[in-house]
Amino acid sequence: MYLINITVNDDVTEAQQAEMFPKHAAWFKKHFEAGNFLLLGSFIDTEKHNGMIIAHADSREALEAILNEDCYYPNFARYEIREFAPKMAGDLSKFIG
Repeated sequence: MYLINITVNDDVTEAQQAEMFPKHAAWFKKHFEAGNFLLLGSFIDTEKHNGMIIAHADSREALEAILNEDCYYPNFARYEIREFAPKMAGDLSKFIG
């Protein structure tokens, strides 16, 4: 599994953001429905358009192929990717919304 911290570059204008975000949303919806993205959302403690994805992919190369489909990647945002092995999981459904 992977934690992906997405930080949109400071030089992305609001006009660019308004144009790009619908494409970005379609991308993460596609991969959420495919089972590649397990949990995703925006950070609410900042006014910037940043967020995080918990993802599953068969390999780092497979994850890179998924990220390459995103309109922000690699030139309009920084993607910090960390691989991890979950040890416990609770019912997260009560936190969605």
